Amino acid sequence: MMARMAEDEDYFADKTYRGKKFELADFTGAVFKDCDLSGVRVVDTMLTDVYISGLIRNIVVNDVDVTAYVEGELDRQFPERAQARSLTTVAEFQAMWDTLEARWAESVARAEKLPEEQRQQGVNGEWSFVETLRHLVFCTDAWVVRTVLDEPMPYHRLGYTHSGYPAEDAAKLGVDLAATPSFAEVLEVRRDRMAVIRRIVDGLTEEELARLCTRNPAPGYPERPNTVAQCLGVVMREEAEHRRYAERDLDILESASS
Repeated sequence: MMARMAEDEDYFADKTYRGKKFELADFTGAVFKDCDLSGVRVVDTMLTDVYISGLIRNIVVNDVDVTAYVEGELDRQFPERAQARSLTTVAEFQAMWDTLEARWAESVARAEKLPEEQRQQGVNGEWSFVETLRHLVFCTDAWVVRTVLDEPMPYHRLGYTHSGYPAEDAAKLGVDLAATPSFAEVLEVRRDRMAVIRRIVDGLTEEELARLCTRNPAPGYPERPNTVAQCLGVVMREEAEHRRYAERDLDILESASS
């Protein structure tokens, strides 16, 4: 899940360090959020107690490519990730949504046992459980209701865009990023959006999967047609990955409660 940006005197945004070399620099405790670190080389450096999350590809540690190990371990812990990457037929999409509904029911049940303040609490600067559900509402509105169902402005006020989406553009969609809804309020909207996906998935045909959707998910997204299968695939992968993030943070919140 994408992290909410901090606002303090130590926060540096929109800075370009392409090709720069840092030598004998002290980055102890530094936090890099939503940064492009492609091609970075870390040489003769102390790298202990480091946490990395994001789009991980071709990661070589001490001359060993660990990418396949990391992906394999994640798939072992969260097999729905692999399931979401191989969707082609109606039966596979239907089975995927069955899995996601069941897994999210488990996560919501865990969250329901926490006090409200913890459901609203981010872990290590990441989205809270409530914000994660809000983001999935927006994801459904954008990639299903607008694209597949062809509704021009379907966005719920309590949705939550990805962090790279301009706040002023979100406001034009009617999305209130500054809203502070309760867990119960968001869960009601979330369940409504999940029911929309359930109705679509239950009525899928192979012809419908191949149908081209002419609307992009939201203003600012690339203007290109996507098939129903592509749109649903985006939602399924988002659902799987954000549940993984939510489960990770629930572990920490539950530990703190105990």
